[in-house]
Amino acid sequence: MPPMSNKRNSQGDGPNQRQLRVGELIRRTLADVLNRAEIHDPELNRMSITVGEVSCSTDLKVATVYVMPLMGSVPVEDAIAALARNKAELRHRVASQLTLKYAPDLRFRPDETFDRLDETRRLFADPKVIKDLAAPDEEPEGDASDGRDGTA
Repeated sequence: MPPMSNKRNSQGDGPNQRQLRVGELIRRTLADVLNRAEIHDPELNRMSITVGEVSCSTDLKVATVYVMPLMGSVPVEDAIAALARNKAELRHRVASQLTLKYAPDLRFRPDETFDRLDETRRLFADPKVIKDLAAPDEEPEGDASDGRDGTA
């Protein structure tokens, strides 16, 4: 029998529980800080920014923060630039809420979840897709008489 690996997750697995917990804590902290306009940048404080998701690297040293301005109030590039300008202060606020050895480096990216959702809705509204979804499922030929279902 081969020796057991001491790694819990392989690289192909999704994020582990710790990554998810830390990401959610960072998301909540950033959302609160931005909502209360606690950053010393008037331009950033005028923006309404939604923090959609935070994903952490496996070593928890990098946190990718997915953001989107509310109702298109400002271009997403401007919001990301303002956040990046204030990254040190935001990182300090996040570090005060975490009990990690290192405060993660924050990287801001546009949240494209809503764009993908709109595209998915558009695809499901396509007449061809509607027709395919309404059609009854058909079994591929050759599967019904392979003898595995006990009716040889």
